Amino acid sequence: MTTPIRLGIISFAHAHIHAYADVIKDFDDAQIVAAWDDDRERGETNAAKYNITFEPDLDNLLARDDIDAVFITSPTNKHAEHAVAAAQAGKHILLQKPMALTLEDCDTIIAAVKQYGVKFSLCYQMRADPVNQKIKALLDEGTVGNVAIVRRRHAIPVLLNPNFAYPGNWHIDPVQNMGMFMDDASHAADWFYWMLGKPTSVIAEIDNIVTDVAPDDNGIAIYRFAKKEMGILLNSSTTLAAEATTEIYGDQGSIIHNYGDVPSSNVPNPPGAVALKVYRASVGDWEYFDFPLVQHGERIRAVPRAVVNYLRGIQEPLATAEAGRICIEMVLAAYEAARQGKRVIFQ
Repeated sequence: MTTPIRLGIISFAHAHIHAYADVIKDFDDAQIVAAWDDDRERGETNAAKYNITFEPDLDNLLARDDIDAVFITSPTNKHAEHAVAAAQAGKHILLQKPMALTLEDCDTIIAAVKQYGVKFSLCYQMRADPVNQKIKALLDEGTVGNVAIVRRRHAIPVLLNPNFAYPGNWHIDPVQNMGMFMDDASHAADWFYWMLGKPTSVIAEIDNIVTDVAPDDNGIAIYRFAKKEMGILLNSSTTLAAEATTEIYGDQGSIIHNYGDVPSSNVPNPPGAVALKVYRASVGDWEYFDFPLVQHGERIRAVPRAVVNYLRGIQEPLATAEAGRICIEMVLAAYEAARQGKRVIFQ
């Protein structure tokens, strides 16, 4: 029988931890043991919900010898502090996105992971999603030839929801989370890096267009990549419904990915809806892939199996600390390009 991986939770601030905990309770090779939260009421309430121990002191949580790894799901500006503490305690780290708000904090996390020899993975759900994994395989196989343009949308209409867009929510606090483009476009930035590698430059527009409750509500960044590809990242916190999540156009074909983010997967699908299709010039027709259409929450719920498998040595991390740093570099450069109104070049 496999000895279960024993997990702790650092903060219930980020809602994804609830999906993770709900899934892990049915695992026989992992279990959540205890949690800490700087909001004691929130921590005690959720610890009772998941029938785990609440530790009122973070040092006590990290000193427990029955915890192998921790989920860090605290506000983004606390990630470096909590990751360093976990690494110093010898705990493997499963860090919620985005990695941090500054490159300095990213470097601090990377240094701690290396110094203390702990495992590390970011929890980017798109890398655990079978449809996105298939897109990655198709690109790696050269299915569409030389890629010219890629458009990727990652959107969620939270700023139109008063249960999210209220004063005091850390997600919309510029100190704790910078802005919604940092919070949510980091998914798409990581996706672009996963698919095409590190970009060479970016131009961008990021602003509040239809709301004023957060530092920004919509943004578009256009990245250029090593082979001159153009990558259009569309992020919106006010999009209610959509279809095409991803479009990839090459000189030998096209890839169309539908229903891959919240406004496209959480609304009714039309008859005959298909998640992924590929046009090959050599065939002259579309190939349709038989992936189930799922709500976005199912992608989030795929993260725990992937990261537990990583901790058990079965698979690679979803995203390394170094990849997380590049993602933050991409997002910060987009903000800078929007502020300056000109192209930013990556070093």
